[in-house]
Amino acid sequence: MTSPLLQALLHQSPARLHWQFEVLAGARAIGVAVGAWLEHRFVHVGSWRDALRAALREGAGLPLAALLAVQLARHASPWLLHAALLKLALPVLGVWLLTRVALRVSQRAFPGNEAVRLLVRSLNLVAWAALLLHLSGALPEIIEALDGFSVHLGRQRLTGWTLLRGATWVVVTLVMALWLSSLLESRLLESRLEVNLRLVVSRALRAVIFTVALLVALQMVGIDLTVLGVFGGALGVGLGLGLQRIAANYVSGFVVLVERSLRVGDNIRLDGFQGRILDIKTRYTLVRSPGGTESVVPNEMLISNRIENLSYTDPNVWQSTTVGVSYGCDPHQVLPLLERAAASVPRVLARPGPSAVLAEFGADALQITVGYWIADPENGTLNVRGEVNLAIWRALRDAGVEIPFAQRVVHLARRGA
Repeated sequence: MTSPLLQALLHQSPARLHWQFEVLAGARAIGVAVGAWLEHRFVHVGSWRDALRAALREGAGLPLAALLAVQLARHASPWLLHAALLKLALPVLGVWLLTRVALRVSQRAFPGNEAVRLLVRSLNLVAWAALLLHLSGALPEIIEALDGFSVHLGRQRLTGWTLLRGATWVVVTLVMALWLSSLLESRLLESRLEVNLRLVVSRALRAVIFTVALLVALQMVGIDLTVLGVFGGALGVGLGLGLQRIAANYVSGFVVLVERSLRVGDNIRLDGFQGRILDIKTRYTLVRSPGGTESVVPNEMLISNRIENLSYTDPNVWQSTTVGVSYGCDPHQVLPLLERAAASVPRVLARPGPSAVLAEFGADALQITVGYWIADPENGTLNVRGEVNLAIWRALRDAGVEIPFAQRVVHLARRGA
């Protein structure tokens, strides 16, 4: 077992080693500068000191720029192209870049998810362990031992090393696909496209990118893709039998997004639950009530059930409250008074303005209904009703209009009368 790192250090002249170390130091300096600029320009880090700190800690620009710089320096001279130390630097920088990208992707795509972060750290440790095995020279013996185990999948012979290499390429391509899809989604969500269209395009792009990445990874390993036809058929049968509801929810989600019958921000009522749509996921839709309760609604229900969209064509919502006034007052004076009182509430719309009508002749009072419109029901409706009721009470008190309470007259019959 021969270590490539020891050979690169011991079997070269000091002058050649000095030049190679100079190239690596220059490549690192270039990587630090480019990484700090990328952090400051695209990640919107505040000061240059913070950008430099972010580039050294977790930025992917540093190893990427250093990798490109080493590769360009190798092609600048024939002896640098065959320099052993620079050759060994390429896989080191490649693993460094992969781990940085995996960390940044996990932070962007799954913020606050400790399980994903732990998985990424475990994969990074595996990658660095494989690199150390390569530098120490033990990797060829491990590969030879893995090639001793094989399985047959149709006419395809798969060894242990092929399966491990395939899993590695799948992880690498999926990480890159996840990074690319998250980057495209962030750009799409910042665009001026309609919300539903942005969600449809971003999720379609993610599905396409992941599918292409998986196929490319399997093809790079040398696995015949026609072998997967059997598993594709079995997967189709499984979806048809056991995963009908899940598949229906996924399809329903895309139908809702494409039809645009429901959009993020709409106020809906479903099975007695009313709230505002926060997000339309692939499998479910998240609805938040004015009271803060969040409901997870499977997308299939949005297709098969009757949905009341309170803001489909008009986001304004109409509300009303009823008050009783004395029969001795003049309704022609009270009705405009109540309309002005409701209009004084900040969240009540001026156009269309509030309206007051004599609804009915009650047993103890004239029942007047005051109707008004609001444009932000997601901020709560009960609080607006309370403010309108207080404004009406103050207006009637200041005008001297009585709000009568219930009265009952009891006649007692005399005996013998």
